[in-house]
Amino acid sequence: MFPHRLAVETVALLSKLNTEHHLDIEIGEDELSEIDFSKDATYGEIKKYVLDKYGLKVSSLYIAQIKRKHGLIERENYNFSKKENQRVPNCPEEKEKAIEDALEHFGMI
Repeated sequence: MFPHRLAVETVALLSKLNTEHHLDIEIGEDELSEIDFSKDATYGEIKKYVLDKYGLKVSSLYIAQIKRKHGLIERENYNFSKKENQRVPNCPEEKEKAIEDALEHFGMI
């Protein structure tokens, strides 16, 4: 209807067809304790934690370096540099300690 808009409008019709059949699911406490509800923190959450606690701004590159140092799995990066002599800055020690504290806070290390 409005072709130059960025938003998408969706219409859905929901109806309840068969009300006589339903499922009862029970999960006991012992089964619930086996489920791992932990989640990895996002880079934004780590950056916010470090900024709030230490007043330091850290880049995604520094966070990735520290995660790699501790053996945390990262996805493959497809944006490799084409340069032979690329220069990648190393994370300063004070920022490294702050990022490690954030990773410990979020239970990642």
